[in-house]
Parts: sequence; C-alpha cells; structure tokens
Amino acid sequence: MIPLFKWNTRAGTFYICQSADGKFHPVFENESLGSYSQAWQAAEDLAGGHTFSNSAGVDTSELSIPDHTNDWERA
Repeated sequence: MIPLFKWNTRAGTFYICQSADGKFHPVFENESLGSYSQAWQAAEDLAGGHTFSNSAGVDTSELSIPDHTNDWERA
C-alpha cells in the first residue's frame, strides 16, 4: 500500500493508504482498519470511530482526527 495522508495523534500516527486495487485504507501500526472507495470516507470513519477494531484498542473518535483529508498532511 502507498501512504497518501498521515495524521499524528497522542496514540501514534494514522495513515490513509491506497492499495494496488485502488481502494483506500485507514492504517494504524501497519494494520488496515477498513477498505473504502474514496479517501475522504476513510478519514470520516476514522474521525467518527467507525472503522474496524484495531489490535491496539484505540478509540479513534477520541483523538481529534480531522474528517476531511484536505486537513491531513501529505505522506
């Protein structure tokens, strides 16, 4: 996967990556937290805490992650 966007939080850095099939994945600690057709959908679900569970047990809704990729840093 190719990292496109990143956001640093107190829990660590989150990425939105694009896979070879064109899907976008929110990623934390090298773990994909879902698969989306648009990057903004991945950001929105991360911000709202609506992604697949992560093995670190982090609630992403409590980390002030922006729900729009234009607020994220380019990776």
